[in-house]
Amino acid sequence: MSASRLKGKPLLEINNLPIICHVVKKAKETGIGKVIVATEDKEIVNAVEKNNGEAILTRNHKTGTDRIFEAFQKLKITDTEYVVNLQGDEPMIDPIDIINLNNLMIKNNSDVGTLAAEIKEDSMLNNENIVKVITKEKLEDNKFTKALTFSRKNLSKQNSNIYHHIGIYVYKVSILEKFINLNQTKNEVENHLEQLRALENNITIMVALAKSSPIGIDTKEDYIAIKKIMEYKS
Repeated sequence: MSASRLKGKPLLEINNLPIICHVVKKAKETGIGKVIVATEDKEIVNAVEKNNGEAILTRNHKTGTDRIFEAFQKLKITDTEYVVNLQGDEPMIDPIDIINLNNLMIKNNSDVGTLAAEIKEDSMLNNENIVKVITKEKLEDNKFTKALTFSRKNLSKQNSNIYHHIGIYVYKVSILEKFINLNQTKNEVENHLEQLRALENNITIMVALAKSSPIGIDTKEDYIAIKKIMEYKS
């Protein structure tokens, strides 16, 4: 609720439904497993439960991954090998992309995986609200390639294999536990990118190509744009 660029954004409504509940719907559509919202805000728990979702209250954490791990421990889940961490501000993420990422994780027995999409507009390269990922090889359908680094800063298209990073991670449970026990790194804190902690501690992040390039909601302008798109489509 205290997101610095758009306070209260999880409960902003699109088609009379809070953004967080749109994300829950997309997660359920994948059929991958149990869908639970992890949050430090009772208002979010109430909104999710009111709309037939499940939520768990956590402590205040420095990062979303730390919050996910606390929720996972509280739920006492023992028969799960992977945890999918989906950001609460991605109401337009495509369930098919999530399913594809999950399948690639299992097929390749990977430690951490995420999604990225083609950059279609040069303006995205200069937008610090949009996280970019540079990969070792060109992204192709149904293939995994290593992430070399992530950045919010202005990047030129002369950087080869640069893509729009999408806010989702799949963690092997053992790697999730390892990750949250690592100290935050200087780069992570300065760039507000927790994935840099993984890379700087030699945890490999694999990247899959997403078919769609959803806009995350970081600013009021993002919210207005997505609201128009989603309400038009409905």
